[in-house]
Amino acid sequence: MPSPNEITAQQLARLVGTPDAPVLVDLRIDADFDDDPRLLPAAFRHAFDALDTLAPRLTGRRAVLYCQKGRKISQGAMALLRGLGIAAEVLEGGHYAWRDADLPMVDAKALPTLGQYPSRWVTRHRPKIDRIACPWLIRRFIDPEAEFLFVPPQDIALVAEKFGAVPFDVEGVRFSHREDRCSFDTVLGEFDLTSAPLQTLATVIRAADTNRHDLAPEAAGLLAISVGLSRMYRDDLAQLEAGMALYDALYRWARDGQGEGHDWPTASVMQ
Repeated sequence: MPSPNEITAQQLARLVGTPDAPVLVDLRIDADFDDDPRLLPAAFRHAFDALDTLAPRLTGRRAVLYCQKGRKISQGAMALLRGLGIAAEVLEGGHYAWRDADLPMVDAKALPTLGQYPSRWVTRHRPKIDRIACPWLIRRFIDPEAEFLFVPPQDIALVAEKFGAVPFDVEGVRFSHREDRCSFDTVLGEFDLTSAPLQTLATVIRAADTNRHDLAPEAAGLLAISVGLSRMYRDDLAQLEAGMALYDALYRWARDGQGEGHDWPTASVMQ
């Protein structure tokens, strides 16, 4: 049983990938990180002895801290941050507990701009499916503060160069379609995100994005809603914010709602 101000790996796993996820801070020393350069989804690294620069980033937010074993480093940091009025908790058992529970982890070295937070990404303007789904995945599982630039196709390469942005969902770049897979699949693979709910979600997105609705019956609905959103919003960033809620809902369906159906209770109406 976790002690006060601790959260278990399974409790935290229910929050990861949702809008209610806390800020996750990896406090492992460099040697421990080098032994296993993976992060909890959406976590960022910070030096445990530089909490004065961490505290402003966490003000007004719930935070979960973890080190290798969830002991002296994260416990001490938690106590100090709580003294500053920050709602900090410790992951019980630390990185080891999450790893040993076989929960999703992110290959930190896969991010081209590792160490640059927020990360910056660029793609074609007027998004519909992949170019909304990928930002959702990045913000929920890789970098919650990621910035997205939507620009004309002919300007993507120059914008990427001038503004240090990672291009995605365009031809000839790392994070794009590969054979019969879409960019969402590629991002999952590059960051080694292999959880069953994300794989289910990927199938629906791929089916809608590549017009292969035989792969998943939900694809037709996703396409219809995505087209509708693109007609509702002229501002791509406003469309992205609306799309975040759409993919939050799809993720929860993929995680724990697939078995639920719905039917009109005709029997009760006739009585």
